Amino acid sequence: MARELRRLREAHRLKLAAAAKEPGVPLSTISSIENATARRVRARDIDALADLYRASEEERKALHGLTRESTESGWWSSYKDVFGGNALPDFEAEASLVRRFEGLTVPGLLQTPEYSTAVMRAGRVLGESAVERRVRARMERKNIFNRIKPPHTAAVIDEGALRRVIGGPEVMREQLTYLKNMALRHHIGVQVLPYTAGAHLALAGPFTILDFPNPRDPPIAYVETAVEGLHLDQPEEMERYTLAFGNVQSVAPSTPLSFQLTDDVLRSPEDMA
Repeated sequence: MARELRRLREAHRLKLAAAAKEPGVPLSTISSIENATARRVRARDIDALADLYRASEEERKALHGLTRESTESGWWSSYKDVFGGNALPDFEAEASLVRRFEGLTVPGLLQTPEYSTAVMRAGRVLGESAVERRVRARMERKNIFNRIKPPHTAAVIDEGALRRVIGGPEVMREQLTYLKNMALRHHIGVQVLPYTAGAHLALAGPFTILDFPNPRDPPIAYVETAVEGLHLDQPEEMERYTLAFGNVQSVAPSTPLSFQLTDDVLRSPEDMA
């Protein structure tokens, strides 16, 4: 709903302040609806905005339907202390394609509980109960792979993430073996970007691109920073991240060849010491 209302507003080349003046819906309300932070969305606000954007009857009904759906709690509502205002689990649950580039660790959706626990414990910033809760939330996210039609997933992981021993040798062996097993699923592709690939377009850091089955839902990019997660959906932003992912995917070996690199790491005593 948030993205659809924003799309309709931008289609009419209206700034938030201009949109707020016309229908009598406060600027703060429109902003919170578009940013998916509104605690309650009133039907009259949706109607007022639909009138302003000259939405068709079909679009109006769809907006009201999306409003009703947004009030239904997903599993992540029980983990507000973990996710805060981060809508990533919501987007993952709707996505038909998930593309992830990761340079430091194995991607969260492909982690084992033990590896995830070691990642969360890094720096000893979180207490043990907070670590356990975050790990449970991360494991819940992986249930999207158990759907009848799971999202297609393409992950490109830097070689350094495989060689960085997190949690000790045994945890790392189990993680790499699990990663290989997940890549055997028909809807999951894993490529390892070797050191020899040199410079590439994703050197700025990890990111996720999510595509959705409804063509009216534009793709979004998710970029996690030290303080928050950013959801980007502007055409120029999406072009940049799509180009970056295409670059690392094209220079990384195929999944079978990436298996060979993963096996080399597993056999290397110095990497598993």
